[in-house]
Amino acid sequence: MTGSNSGIGHITARELARRGASVVLACRSAARGRAAVVRLRAEVPGAEVEFMELDLADLASVREFAAAYAQRHTALDLLINNAGVMALPYGRTADGFETQFGVNHLGHFALTGLLLPRLRAAAPGARIVTVSSGFHALGRIDVEGGGIDALGAEHGYRRWIAYGRSKTANLLFTHELARRFTAAGSPITAAAAHPGYASSNLHSGASKLEGPTFNSRVAAFGNTVLAQPTSSGALPTLYAATAPGVRQDAFIGPRFGWRGAPAASWRAGWTLDDRCGELLWAASEKLTGVSYAALPR
Repeated sequence: MTGSNSGIGHITARELARRGASVVLACRSAARGRAAVVRLRAEVPGAEVEFMELDLADLASVREFAAAYAQRHTALDLLINNAGVMALPYGRTADGFETQFGVNHLGHFALTGLLLPRLRAAAPGARIVTVSSGFHALGRIDVEGGGIDALGAEHGYRRWIAYGRSKTANLLFTHELARRFTAAGSPITAAAAHPGYASSNLHSGASKLEGPTFNSRVAAFGNTVLAQPTSSGALPTLYAATAPGVRQDAFIGPRFGWRGAPAASWRAGWTLDDRCGELLWAASEKLTGVSYAALPR
């Protein structure tokens, strides 16, 4: 599970470990990752948990992680693409991609493709759960109109729109992956989830970037008064990862959109566009150098 050293990610990892899963915490910071292992073992005595370093903003790190995982483990039952960055000022990853698109989508696209052999070794029953957001509604990806190039453009950059596009990319990736699994007759399930409005360090970090503005004060109020607890925000991911009968391309979120028990969630129509999914997939393979060659187009 990526991004599992704090917040919703840590709670998700903890609850999986509590129920007997052997959990790998894939985190960028070695110090925070190792501290999370200690904390999780204290919370769940006897938990099978290990830390492995992974920086989704660096494709070399993604490849190193996948190779190291393959050396340590023969199979992978569940991959949770949870890590993400939110509403950052303009920046670029180690490979030159706009940071939010590079971390939230391309890093996970590459990771999933490189771990696919281990997921196949665990099938049937293996799942891939990618965490998106209701904020995907802020930005669609017009791939045929140069949308991929625009995602990396410095001029005219709007960080919330860029975040929304990266979350749309998460859903298009899940849609296309599910379509390809179905076409291949694969027993692996690809699903997506979102936490709704949960009090988390992701929202807190984005609010801090606003500075002492009206918007930041509104966000801080919402995080304190309106948001559901972090433990509730983890439920849709846990449901998508473990509930029986989760279908290909399911999108699970709180029943009432921003809070509530896990249920099928609304999603923008453009996240179900086959043509856009195919084009984003082709562009992602080209940008990352990771090919899912065994899956039909």
